[in-house]
Parts: sequence; C-alpha cells; structure tokens
Amino acid sequence: MGEALSVVVTGGNRGVGRAVAAEAVRRGHEVTILARRADEGAAAAREIGARLVVGDLSCVRTARQAAGEIAAAVPGIDVLVHNAALWPSRRVLNEDGFEQAFFTNHLAPFLLNHLLEDRLRRVVQVSAGLYVTGKVDPERTPAGEDFHPMRTYAGTKLANLLMVPLFAERWRQAGVTIDAVHPGVLRTGLGDRGGVLGLVLKAVKRTWKPAEHAAPTVVDLLAAEGTGRYFEESEQVPLRPPALDAPLARRLWDDAARALDVA
Repeated sequence: MGEALSVVVTGGNRGVGRAVAAEAVRRGHEVTILARRADEGAAAAREIGARLVVGDLSCVRTARQAAGEIAAAVPGIDVLVHNAALWPSRRVLNEDGFEQAFFTNHLAPFLLNHLLEDRLRRVVQVSAGLYVTGKVDPERTPAGEDFHPMRTYAGTKLANLLMVPLFAERWRQAGVTIDAVHPGVLRTGLGDRGGVLGLVLKAVKRTWKPAEHAAPTVVDLLAAEGTGRYFEESEQVPLRPPALDAPLARRLWDDAARALDVA
C-alpha cells in the first residue's frame, strides 16, 4: 500500500462520489466528503469511515463558505476530487443569476481550485464523455439562455474540461497537478426525473454498470504522476476538438475569474 493521502471528495455522500470515497478509505487514505445535506452526509461518512464537511456548491456565497469549511477541516489537501454535479431537467437560476448546472458543474470547481490552491497538491476532476457533444456560448450559456436538458449538461462538462490545461499551466511551477477522468456510463441518480422520460431513463439505466465500477479507476489517479491529462476510465486519451478550443477556454476562464472575484 502506498502513501496515505488526505483526500476531499465533493458530492461524496452518493453515487460515484460515495463509491470513490469508500474505495479511497479501503486503500488507507484519510477521506473527507463534502455533502450538501447534513443528515445524508453524516450517514454516508459514518458508513464509509470518512470525515464530513457540510457544504453547498449551488452559488458563490455558499461555495465560498464550503471552501472555508474544507480549509478549516483539512489544512493540507493532498487530492481534491471534484465529483459533485447536476444534470438539470429544467432551467433554474441560482441567486447569482447563473444557470444552476453551469454554476455547480463548472464555476464551483473553478472557485474551489482558486480558494484552496495554497493547500492543494493534486486535483482529479470527474468528467463525462458527453463533453464531445457540448457547446458553450459565453454570452448565453452562463444564464441558461440556450438551456436544453441534455446539451446543457454536456456543455457544462465541456466548460469544466476546458479549464484543465489552464490550471495545469497555472500550477506547474507550484508542483500542483490536475487530471480529468470520465469514469464510464454508470447507474447513479444523476439525471433522474419524473414523467415518461424518467421511466424510460430508469429502464435504460438498469443496463449500465453500478457506480462502484468507477471507484478503482478514479482512486488509481489519486497518487498518479502527470498533469493536464484526460482519461476514459483507465486509459489516457487525447481530448477531442471541442475541448481544444483555446480562445474559448481563455474567455471562459477570464469571465469566471471576473464573476467570482478571483485572480
């Protein structure tokens, strides 16, 4: 068994996050999960053997509070695993005027990376292969003016992935690394909804692999060496063209930095 790491997993009380946290504990790492609901988070942390930090990544105010709670609970973070995500069924704006999934899936990890970077050694971003179908319009997507249940999710995952090489370059001299991983098509509660579409999706999900299938793949990356890479499950693969748009990446970075008031 290798070095015991201090690992923080956002959205670690359910789905892929919980599976990753449990596998990391099993391998001897010290794990802290960030969960929005105190009761569900406490139950998961107790069953997994992890520490709980209660935090909400739905808006700037609460994400900053969550970063402060993480910093207080975990002074040195060997690995921050960004897992928390939303797959929205309808357009919802948060208190800052951002479409909710755009904030939680893209801006919240961006903000946490900035607020916690002085205590980080590594970041692992849980991504999604659907990024290849995503589109981001800097003028419309942040407020969900181009909202679509499928395209918005894919677009927010693309936006997040576009940040990976920029963070890799930002942190190169500091020795902080970042990689992204698509853990596979998995049976989780992400995207669950009501109505006929919800029933169809539920039936389809029965054929997918359980969240636990992803855990070893993601946990293997906790102690991996390298930065700015993208993995599909355990295989490193080149990013597809949508994630190689450098001018769009820089525009999204600058817009996020300005909106979130980070340098």
